[in-house]
Amino acid sequence: MVNDDTLAQARAWLAEDPDPRTRAELAELLEAGTEAAAAELAERFAGTLQFGTAGLRGELGAGPMRMNRAVVIRAAAGLAAYLEGRGQGDGLVVVGYDARHKSYDFARDTAAVMTGAGLRAAVLPSPLPTPVLAFAIRHLGAVAGVMVTASHNPPRDNGYKVYLGDGSQIVPPADAGIAAEIAAVEALADVPLADGGWQVLGEEITDAYLARTASVVTEDGPREVSVVYTPMHGVGRDVLVAAFERAGFGTPSVVPEQAEPDPDFPTVAFPNPEEPGAMDLAFAHARRVSPDLVIANDPDADRCAVAVPDASADGGWRMLRGDEVGALLAAHLVRSGAKGTLAASIVSSSLLSRIAAAAGLPYEDTLTGFKWIARVPGLRYGYEEALGYCVDPEGVRDKDGVTAALAVAELAAGLKAQGRTLTSLLDELALEHGLHATDQLSVRVADLGLIAGAMARLRERPPVRLAGLDVASAEDLARGTDQLPPTDGLRYHLSGDGEVASARVIVRPSGTEPKLKCYLETVVPVAGPERLDAARATARETLAALKKDFAAAAGI
Repeated sequence: MVNDDTLAQARAWLAEDPDPRTRAELAELLEAGTEAAAAELAERFAGTLQFGTAGLRGELGAGPMRMNRAVVIRAAAGLAAYLEGRGQGDGLVVVGYDARHKSYDFARDTAAVMTGAGLRAAVLPSPLPTPVLAFAIRHLGAVAGVMVTASHNPPRDNGYKVYLGDGSQIVPPADAGIAAEIAAVEALADVPLADGGWQVLGEEITDAYLARTASVVTEDGPREVSVVYTPMHGVGRDVLVAAFERAGFGTPSVVPEQAEPDPDFPTVAFPNPEEPGAMDLAFAHARRVSPDLVIANDPDADRCAVAVPDASADGGWRMLRGDEVGALLAAHLVRSGAKGTLAASIVSSSLLSRIAAAAGLPYEDTLTGFKWIARVPGLRYGYEEALGYCVDPEGVRDKDGVTAALAVAELAAGLKAQGRTLTSLLDELALEHGLHATDQLSVRVADLGLIAGAMARLRERPPVRLAGLDVASAEDLARGTDQLPPTDGLRYHLSGDGEVASARVIVRPSGTEPKLKCYLETVVPVAGPERLDAARATARETLAALKKDFAAAAGI
């Protein structure tokens, strides 16, 4: 049976829900009278979807623990109040959206709230990549931006990502300030909703973004490279293809089964290039057309995945790890004369710090997420192992899968002109800096208590030896460090044993998915080209042992 408090909350929600579809959904649950319906209602009204540094993200549906129009209107009203409190109550807010279920509705509601609150709102002309929204904020001089997207989450999810006027995602204390204003919203009927009056931007904003993308590659650089591309049923195709053509590259061959935006993502279990099976259709298409590269975006095109031909790999193609692409792009930018600070999140490979040191460039570690990377003073390039790269921070202060793809294509074309490949450059970096090999242990859970339990076990009984290596130091990042603000994470540095120079493990709960993530790295010295295969074998063995031993220590 539904308890009285939940019943009262559900009926109150039903009375003010502006969406006929979620009203009907909630009414059906209230009328069902089954144990399953009671459990569903209890879950949906167990609290409210929390607004944080990732904004909002969750499953679509009725109730305060789901993504729906009522939740979005409250979030928009809270953001409007926050901006007014900062003296920006008449400023411009740019709103973008992807092709997921309800994305346009949430964007329209946001524009209606902003306009009703006295702000000026401008909505992007169509479903477009997140980087276009991030670009538009600074290009148009906006005080804030909102992107309606759940990135690479499953089809049932949607999200609400907030940027302030510097073009970067929100960080504390802005997140708490906006959350407090959201909590202060009382009756939904009291939120003024404009019936029109906002601007719908034209294609000139996309043209301005595309003009900027062309600046990330050298005007007269090599262009002879063939690419198979998949937008993973998202919104990247038209913008990426136009960016390649404008920059002088050949038109990528788009994977036909995944070319059109489709909010149901019918050909993949999860629309994330990192997930097993997600790239199968792209590799099948590549075997038919034999390109130099396979490039994939996630559905909102802020991430970029790269695969290269590899006869030893299953199916003839090998996905490069995010850390490998991150190092390749850094090497490319450094060799092209880039100046400024290089940065990566703490869960990414330490190789970037060595590339920066060798080039005499500043380097900075940050917490996880581009909300931190993009704020590094003097940033020239930043990346994160989860396929996120910022190659043009003056244009887009966020990860950008379109400009990253252009930079990868330029690098591959230049190497091809020399009779070389991306993998040969990786070998060169290993010889210069040591082989930096990374892997991840990621556990998806239905019960978030399992994640809390694992973190508690590790704090109570920290491991002293992993993969046959002594744990030299263990840091609880919840306390913060001299360089980093507090975050829920643990970091272990392991001593070398001669064969292995060092190793590292970082574990943290995911900020956007119900996952516990463990990031593993080992560094193996390479005495010469003839020792590369042996170094790779040592790295594989060390990472496998780290995975096994750390899973046991965490009880996962």
